[in-house]
Amino acid sequence: MSRIKHFLQFKDFTRAEFDHLLERARWIKAEFKAYRKYWPLSDRTLVMIFEKASTRTRLSFEAGMQQLGGTAIYLNSRDSQLQRGESIEDAAQVISRMSDVVMIRTFEQAIIERFADHSRVPVINGLTNEYHPCQILADIFTFVEHRGPIQGRTVAWIGDSNNVCNTWLQAAEVLDFKVQVSTPPGYEVAADRAGLHGSDHFEQFADPMDAAHLADLVTTDVWTSMGFEAENEARRHAFAAWQVDTEMMRVARPEALFMHCLPVHRGEEVAAAVIDGPRSVVWDEAENRMHTQKALLEYLVLGGDASKINSSREQS
Repeated sequence: MSRIKHFLQFKDFTRAEFDHLLERARWIKAEFKAYRKYWPLSDRTLVMIFEKASTRTRLSFEAGMQQLGGTAIYLNSRDSQLQRGESIEDAAQVISRMSDVVMIRTFEQAIIERFADHSRVPVINGLTNEYHPCQILADIFTFVEHRGPIQGRTVAWIGDSNNVCNTWLQAAEVLDFKVQVSTPPGYEVAADRAGLHGSDHFEQFADPMDAAHLADLVTTDVWTSMGFEAENEARRHAFAAWQVDTEMMRVARPEALFMHCLPVHRGEEVAAAVIDGPRSVVWDEAENRMHTQKALLEYLVLGGDASKINSSREQS
């Protein structure tokens, strides 16, 4: 089977590919805002497999695929055989013969890697326990929209070293910026997970105020991710000093932005005054999931050939 391009981790793409995606996302979003029809994926089908529930992931992929002229089919664990004994490898063979691209939101990264190994079409990671590359693609696009190139900038990650944090660290390596991470004791980044041995793109701080100092972007996530609900009370106690509040934003650069991938718990990982304040871009960030994923779908299905893309354009 010939090599197929997948998006399973952020590091799967090169810097040049991300430059292409960011520019395509900018153009596609502008067309959307101008109410101009762009259907490059007419008669193409996206299959979305959800073993973990989501609002934003489903809506952004389903609406995005339809806006590109294609069809999106939703499968959850009740609708597929993945949790009823059929092997991942067999499911990949069947599903990929009936679709043009597959998005999977699941548990262990190994599940999506096995699926991709046996798929005849591109596979996109919509979230795993280890990584969330579509989220960080949208976050970086949002930063670029508001503040220009992210190269050489500093991102402060405050809170849990989860899948979103892991992906920020990969993005820093690919796109040449720095991530300053602060977590409570016992929740630090696993260096082998992010491939950070000797990296000058990552620094870990015991004090979250030090991590936020002079950052261009301050970002966080819920203290308790899906699958860790039993630890909720323990985490709430451990993370109490890691709330992003107005004092923390004050030590960042004056023009620093705040991001959160949502859903949010105001009063826990972030103060209401911050997420609802003037430096918060969380709503742009949420919308941009759709636009960046449209660029990603276009690239994975059609490739980066501009003539191929332009020849399929249709305006009303």
